[in-house]
Amino acid sequence: MNASTQSRAKAAVTARGVGRSFDGRTVLRDIHLTIEPGEFLAIVGKSGCGKSTLLRAIGGLDAGYTGDLHVDGTVAFGFQDARLLPWARVWENVVFGLGGPRPLLRTQALEALAAVDLAGHADAWPRTLSGGEAQRAALARSLIREPAVLLLDEPFGALDALTRLRMHALVNGLWRNKGFAVVLVTHDVEEAVLLADRVAVLDNGRVADLFAVDLPRPRARIDERFEAARQRILADLGVLELDAVVSAHERTS
Repeated sequence: MNASTQSRAKAAVTARGVGRSFDGRTVLRDIHLTIEPGEFLAIVGKSGCGKSTLLRAIGGLDAGYTGDLHVDGTVAFGFQDARLLPWARVWENVVFGLGGPRPLLRTQALEALAAVDLAGHADAWPRTLSGGEAQRAALARSLIREPAVLLLDEPFGALDALTRLRMHALVNGLWRNKGFAVVLVTHDVEEAVLLADRVAVLDNGRVADLFAVDLPRPRARIDERFEAARQRILADLGVLELDAVVSAHERTS
C-alpha cells in the first residue's frame, strides 16, 4: 500500500493518551500512537517498560486502560509460546474457536497451514512438532482469522538462531502478501530494524522515540543505515556503551 492510499485509509490502530496502572503502579503513561493499515511497527524497550501491556490493550485482552484506543478490524495474536492444545491435532488447533461444518473447517485449516508450509503436518499431534513448526502452526491459527492487525508478542524469542531467521522471512512474506498491519513486541534490536517500517521505543511507560526505518527490503545488517538505526535504539535504551564493550571483546577474543 503506497503512502497516498494509506493517508486516505482509516488508521488500523489509534491510541490517544492511553495509560494503564496496576495497584497504584503506572505501567503506561500518555501513549499517543497511530498505526496505518499494512504498516509493520516494532515496539522495543527494557523489561517492564509496558510493551506487552500495550499489546494486550490493543488486542482487547485488557480493558482497564485509560484514554482512547481504537482498532479498525479483526485482531489476531501470536505469542512466544505457541499455546497449542496437546489433545487436538494441528489442523484442529488452527480452527479452534471457529464455527462451521468440520469438513469446511479442515479445508480452511489446510489452506492456512499451506501458507506457512505446514500442510503436511495437519494431522500431527502438537508434541511431535519442533519449536519452529509449532510457531508456524500458531501463525496459521492467526492467519485463518484474516486479521486486519496481527499482534506478535516475542514470537521468536524461544527459537534457535537459524529457525528465527526462517520465521522472520516467513512473517515478512505473509505480511507483504496479506497486507495486514503488524505490531511486533521484541527485545531483539536487530529484529526490529530488520522487519519494521517504524520502531517505537518505550521507556518508563512512554514512547521515548518513534522513527521510520528507511531501508530497502530485504535488509542487510552490513548496511551503514541498518547499523545507525540499531545504534539509535541502543542509545534510547541506554546500553550503547555496553554494546561497544561487548563488540570490542568479541573482536579480540
